[in-house]
Amino acid sequence: MNKTSLVITSIAGPDSAILQEYSKSCAQQNIPFIVIGDTKSPDNFHIDDCDFWSIDRQASLSFALAPLVPTRHYARKNLGYLLAIEGGADTIIETDDDNLPLEGFWNFDHRNRSILAYDIKDQGWVNIYHHFSEDPIWPRGLPLEEFHRKSKGLSHFKQQEVHCPIQQGLADRNPDVDAVYRLTYPLPITFKKDLNIALGYNAWSPFNSQNTFWFKEAMPLLYLPSYCSFRMTDIWRSFIAQRIAWVNEWSVLYHEPTVWQDRNDHNLLKDFEDEIPGYLNNSKIAAALMDLDLRAGEDYLCQNLIACYDEMIKNGWVGKKEAPLVRAWSDDITAALTL
Repeated sequence: MNKTSLVITSIAGPDSAILQEYSKSCAQQNIPFIVIGDTKSPDNFHIDDCDFWSIDRQASLSFALAPLVPTRHYARKNLGYLLAIEGGADTIIETDDDNLPLEGFWNFDHRNRSILAYDIKDQGWVNIYHHFSEDPIWPRGLPLEEFHRKSKGLSHFKQQEVHCPIQQGLADRNPDVDAVYRLTYPLPITFKKDLNIALGYNAWSPFNSQNTFWFKEAMPLLYLPSYCSFRMTDIWRSFIAQRIAWVNEWSVLYHEPTVWQDRNDHNLLKDFEDEIPGYLNNSKIAAALMDLDLRAGEDYLCQNLIACYDEMIKNGWVGKKEAPLVRAWSDDITAALTL
């Protein structure tokens, strides 16, 4: 039986009902629950059956990445991934502390890499939410210029077994949309159920870190960049992960909601400001990544990851300080996966 670990980063206190819910459910199912704290985390954090890592405790880690990741940053979640893998995780599920699990969230034993899904390739940008809702809606990270382009209906694509070691679940009620959407359209939204869509070669769609399941072979692609906009860190990770996945003939699965979001407070204009680098550059990033000469095979995942980030740095989309972090991650993940 695969060992699944749950990873969250949070500055919430131990009175968080959502963290308590995850901890209780993980204990019932014998799933390690790792929470990565930050400088704003309370000193007295304790929840039974929750493996909480304060900033001071993180400083004791031997990972090369540990002293390099900036504080007060979502990318500290990378340390949680490494801890889960070092602890023997064959699969990792990640979410956030404002996403509440639905019943399907806990169906870990029924997760398969190969799954019957609509197999979509060579479509350029795909508004994945278009297939899950009749409402006008798009995911955070979809380029602005793609908002009104209609994707082909699912009847144009075959349903077949597709290899998907990265699987993105949607979120109901308050899904992962950008500030433009939140400022101009109403919520909540409820997505369609019982639908699997696999995006393969040259079928781009952002995926987030709020409800994502990773099989072991794809774990080197978990890396979240530190030196870019906070609102783009998981989105740009998803573009890089997709590009590398295609070299290995993997697809990314998008499936029905298994969480609903009770969104933390946000300043929407600040979110908009942080999303501007994506609005201006997401299409450019996809084009640049497509031009890279990457190598097939799991042995080359980290080499490909470094090549992608070197390209991001060269173009100024990610800061130069990212280079030593992604290399430290590559060393750490390689060591953790060979334990």
